[in-house]
Amino acid sequence: MAAAKWEGVFPAVTTKFKENEDLDHAAMEQHFNFQIDSGVDALLTCGSLGEASTLSFDEKLDVAKTALTVADGRVPVLLNVSETRTATACRFVEKAHELGVQGLMVMPSVLYAADAREAMDNLRVIAKAAQLPIMVYNNPVSYKVDLTPEDFKQLADCEWIVAIKESTDNVRRITDLRNAVGDRYQLFMGVDDLSFEGLAAGADGLLAGLVVAFPKETVALYKLMKAKRYDEALKLYQWFMPLLHLDVSTKLVQNLKLVEALCGVGNENVRRPRQPLQGADRARVVAIVENALATRPDVSV
Repeated sequence: MAAAKWEGVFPAVTTKFKENEDLDHAAMEQHFNFQIDSGVDALLTCGSLGEASTLSFDEKLDVAKTALTVADGRVPVLLNVSETRTATACRFVEKAHELGVQGLMVMPSVLYAADAREAMDNLRVIAKAAQLPIMVYNNPVSYKVDLTPEDFKQLADCEWIVAIKESTDNVRRITDLRNAVGDRYQLFMGVDDLSFEGLAAGADGLLAGLVVAFPKETVALYKLMKAKRYDEALKLYQWFMPLLHLDVSTKLVQNLKLVEALCGVGNENVRRPRQPLQGADRARVVAIVENALATRPDVSV
């Protein structure tokens, strides 16, 4: 039986590359340590922000292996699953299990917008192959597949599905899910600029993006909300919001890698067809980060 009970701040970590686009494991080791030392509760590798679509089957396993080595049991390591074919996903999760990851996040097939029946069957087949706790990534905005609270009621008998990353851009879903399935799943808000609202509605955690450059602030926001210190949390959230908006963009990878670089915790190297920001796009992000750093609050909680 899947026993995982996940909560807290789970960063969707970026994948670090050298200038020639090779994996930079040394940079990832440094960054994963930075995240853990700053108080995050897990590492999620090779998600959308981790440029999964540009990574090979084996490269994704290699990134997870680096995360496992760095974590060394301090926090769980989850590996994102985003294969286009179910059979390939099953082979991938079997390898992930052998590697020793503590869980998986499963996206829908990104090249085919499955209906609910197909999407639920896909999850069941992958879960059976994985035999690991699974967080379902529900993001119809980006991936055109929407599993509703009623769908998750049907999936409740699949013991390995333990959590939902809720990214519909509709914060009502947290309450609708609670009403439909109670505490059957841990609920994670997956939209950075709905973090306050999602936690206020009862989400168990944040599957976050800007945490990659601002982990202490993200952890502080989570702790303040859980302690019901809403006035303090709101003030921090208002400071954070211009940064959080950068996660909700087709350029989220370039945005956040530039933020990491400006904060001295990463570089801007991406894999083509992506390219680092230029011109007005770059200037806008630089201005947001410079203002944030100039007004950065004390976040000791």
